[in-house]
Amino acid sequence: MSADLYTEADIANYGIATDPLEGTEEAEKIAKEFKKAKKADIATAKIRQKIEALDHVALNIAVTGNTGAGKSTFVNALRGMTNDDDGAAETGVTETTRHPAPYPHPTMPNVTLWDLPGIGTPNFKAKTYLSDVKFERYDFFIILTSERFKENDIKLAKAIRKKKRLFYFVRSKVDNDISAESKRRGFHQENMLSKIREDCRKNLKGVGNPKVFLISSFDFQLYDFNQLVDTLEKELPDAKKHALILSLPVYSIEALQRKRKHFQRMIWLTAFGSGAIAIVPLPGMTVACDYVIVNAFFESVFKSFGLEDTSLQILGSRVKMDWKDLKAEMKSRFKDGAISEAVKSYFTTPSMAAIMTLKTLMSSVIPLAQLPAGAVSVPIMHYLLNRGLKEMEGDAKAVLEKAQLHHV
Repeated sequence: MSADLYTEADIANYGIATDPLEGTEEAEKIAKEFKKAKKADIATAKIRQKIEALDHVALNIAVTGNTGAGKSTFVNALRGMTNDDDGAAETGVTETTRHPAPYPHPTMPNVTLWDLPGIGTPNFKAKTYLSDVKFERYDFFIILTSERFKENDIKLAKAIRKKKRLFYFVRSKVDNDISAESKRRGFHQENMLSKIREDCRKNLKGVGNPKVFLISSFDFQLYDFNQLVDTLEKELPDAKKHALILSLPVYSIEALQRKRKHFQRMIWLTAFGSGAIAIVPLPGMTVACDYVIVNAFFESVFKSFGLEDTSLQILGSRVKMDWKDLKAEMKSRFKDGAISEAVKSYFTTPSMAAIMTLKTLMSSVIPLAQLPAGAVSVPIMHYLLNRGLKEMEGDAKAVLEKAQLHHV
């Protein structure tokens, strides 16, 4: 069958019926940057370096606040862990953190959560707090309280602002407040949440009108955690944002969709880095790609979607299920990871070969005239990477369904 005879139905059957305009602006921007370089191989090398740098950028998140605010529980939750898991931050009703304690992400060692001692404790006076905890190593601060923000919190925020670092106020244990107040006659949850927010703002007038995010460390889908992540996405530098989004636990379909959208934006960068010129053509492929770049992209997706064994074991502990039962829900070719056999088989199946001959793919995403010489395979590589992303997204959705965490 001639490539010109393929219909829209054929394309849909191959699983590539996505919005052809999605990400086009970003693709055009990369294409223009590509054209600026005198040689395609130089431009490709720069893109590959950027991808590799993104995957290794260090992110250090400081969590601080008053004694008993729930700092350690919040640190554990950000790592996708419960307080009882091996390697979890120690929790308790008294101050359990006596010095800045680093807790590396279980699957992304370049991301570290720091559980800091409470400000104003005997060994960490407010005046010298930032120097005592080695302020310079943190990318941003989470200032946590489970009650009212106090004078020390305001002093700390002002000191952080003076040093031009980002900080965010988080009111924890909101689920406890809701549970206690719900027994009262005439209880209304939204009114209760508004009251807590207003009380926090009154206590923080000394630092202007900052946003306060209400959270439950036991269920990030409730209250304001998603708004906190939205704010971080807007305010963090691109490299730090990339590390943050990849490291966040997949606690719901909404959290999964956030990661998927981020990876869809990354696909263009990966496509230009892997498909712009012939580096390592795979057997049977008509599109050249850098296998190392493609494989690294799929590995990153696999880890970030929480599909590797370590993440499944942590999730199984959290939802009180055998992690192997969760793994059994994964049906795609990537169910055992982005291993060499899976990636190569993905690019060499008959359907993939057919897709790579479709002229419609070459023109529907970004006009060929806008592509630099040697990069005509980029739109096709975009589709192939996008389809692999969708396969792993299907596995992640199945795991969430089995764990009963599929609510949006």
